[in-house]
Amino acid sequence: MMSKNKMLLVLLGIASPVAALVAWWTLSENSTNAFFPPLSRIMERFADLWLFEHFKSDVLLSMGNLFTGFLIGIAAGVLVGFVLAMVPTIRWMFEPTIHFFRGIPPVAMIPIVITLIGFGPEMRVANIALAAFFPTLIATMDGIRGLDGSLKDVCSVYRLTPAERMVRVYLPAAGPQIFSGMQVSLQVSFVVMIASEMLGSSQGIGAMTLLAQQSFMSADMWAGILLLGAIGFLVNIVFELIKGRVLRWYVGSRRVERAA
Repeated sequence: MMSKNKMLLVLLGIASPVAALVAWWTLSENSTNAFFPPLSRIMERFADLWLFEHFKSDVLLSMGNLFTGFLIGIAAGVLVGFVLAMVPTIRWMFEPTIHFFRGIPPVAMIPIVITLIGFGPEMRVANIALAAFFPTLIATMDGIRGLDGSLKDVCSVYRLTPAERMVRVYLPAAGPQIFSGMQVSLQVSFVVMIASEMLGSSQGIGAMTLLAQQSFMSADMWAGILLLGAIGFLVNIVFELIKGRVLRWYVGSRRVERAA
C-alpha cells in the first residue's frame, strides 16, 4: 500500500504540470499574437492533427522508427560491449576508434548517413541505432569490467561456457549500469529521431512540426511540440517500469539498504 509521503509526492508531481497548463490556458486565452496562439486553439489542432489526420501516417511511423532503431542499437551495444570487456586485446585495438566516434554528436552523423543511405526510412532507423549504440556500449563495457573478481572465479570453478557466463552471471550483475546506459541511449535516440525527420524527411512528427513552423502555422507547430513532450514523458515512464521489473532484485536491495 502506498505510504502517505509517497502519495503526497505523486500528487505534487501531478499538480505542477496541471497548474502550468491552467496558467498557460488562462494567460493565453485572449492572445492575438500569431506566434503564441491561445492554448485552446493549440489543443484543437492537437486533436485534429495527431489523434486523427496524421496519427497513422506520422505518429506511428515515428514511433516505429524510434523503437526499431533503439532496439537494434542497444542489442549491438550490449553484444559488442561484452566482447570488448572480455577480450582485452580486441578492446585495446578498437577503444581509441570507439571513443573517437562516440565523441561526435549523434545529430552531426545524420548528413553522413543521408549521403550513404539516402532519405528513406532506413536512414532514420540507422541514425537512431547509431545514437543508441555508443552509450549502451560504454555502459556495458564499464559494467562488466567493474564486476567483482569473485564472480569470474565462480564461473571458472563451475566451468561455465562464455554464453552461460554472459547470460546467467555477467549481464545480470552488470544490469543496473547497462540499463543506465540504455536510458541515456533512449533519450539521445529520441532527439535523433526528431532531428533526422527535420533534416531528411517529409513524414514523421519532426517533419510535420518543422513544416508548420516554416508555413507560419503556429498552432500546428505548438501542437507538435506538445506531442513530442508527451511522447518523451510517456516513453521514459514505460522504460522505468520495464527497468524496475527486470531489475526488481536490485531495486529491492536498494530499498532494504535505505531502510537499514
